[in-house]
Amino acid sequence: MGQTAVVERTSGQGRGFGSPGKYIQRAGELDRLGEHVLGYGSRALVLVDPFILSKFGARITEALTNHDLEFETLQFGGECSAPEIERITAAARKFQAHVVVGIGGGKTMDTAKCAAVDIGAYMVIVPTTASTDAPCSAIAVRYTPEGQLDTGLFLGRNPDLVLVDSAVVAAAPIRYLVAGMGDALSTWPEARANYEARLDNFVGARYPASAAGLGIAKLCHQVLLRDGIAARLAAEQGLLTPAVENIVEANTLLSGVGFENCGVSAAHGISDAFAVLDPDHKLLHGEKVGFGVLCLLVLEGRDSAEFYETWRFMRDVGLPTRLDDLFGPGVGPKEARLIASAALGDGASTWRISGPLTVDGVTAAILAADRQSDALHKLERT
Repeated sequence: MGQTAVVERTSGQGRGFGSPGKYIQRAGELDRLGEHVLGYGSRALVLVDPFILSKFGARITEALTNHDLEFETLQFGGECSAPEIERITAAARKFQAHVVVGIGGGKTMDTAKCAAVDIGAYMVIVPTTASTDAPCSAIAVRYTPEGQLDTGLFLGRNPDLVLVDSAVVAAAPIRYLVAGMGDALSTWPEARANYEARLDNFVGARYPASAAGLGIAKLCHQVLLRDGIAARLAAEQGLLTPAVENIVEANTLLSGVGFENCGVSAAHGISDAFAVLDPDHKLLHGEKVGFGVLCLLVLEGRDSAEFYETWRFMRDVGLPTRLDDLFGPGVGPKEARLIASAALGDGASTWRISGPLTVDGVTAAILAADRQSDALHKLERT
């Protein structure tokens, strides 16, 4: 593919902004699900992650009952694949659903999004962790039935409602909240990379980033650095504090709106390429993206103070900062080159950066980010 073409900004080019129709975040909001869904229609197809169904199934049913609402609940099949999307779409069409509700993780939500778009229904998304920024976007990631990445789908419209029960999210294993911070950490550096390269965002027919989009991306970064450590400490104790609420919002809303309105870049491109060493996807998305941010900063030649600030934040909240942290010992130049080659494949978001890119250059950035992180760890111990 080569480097993405740079888009020069002109007075007639305008700008574009996309977001969910409504975002609501409050403890106990799962119990008010029926009230919210009824605002979009009286027939709802509800797709639920298997673990969430086993844990909260009775609560979800109770929340949907006694609201003049007809609903059918289905268990998600495990992969956001073409066959699963077709299954849920067929069920929603047969039920004549006015609304498709997706409750659970990213793959469950993306499948619900696709089904809602396919039948022209309203879309209500209920994330149960704050591990990614996927809930708010008009994008779905499709996999093969075996779990291998297939393609990204641009759906044309965002969810009508994203409903977050912050008590449910905060009670999830702490690893998910921390991974969400890793994903959100990329929002501003990648927004900046796209803006400086004069690249379009992911809204509709693609437009330059708006001032609102850039402002949200920057605010996401500020909230993370301000509240991330306090949020982790509180959530580890099962406490729902303002810091936790702020980080849930940053991981979900600010990062989701920020990336869609500004674009992703090499942090995602490099982290996606980690699949060559992590084919079974044992690592969470945000754990990989966080290290990708360090690689992006090196690749762009950013100030060492910014690298240190980013590294320190990652260390303090518990994100991986070295290749060994991600993959175990033994990852060296050979493996880094494999990652770099994959990161520069056709259509990879690594190309969304100003300046030329080569496999050698990306390999060097990956290894340098690893070495600098390791040196900082050793310095902190002395």
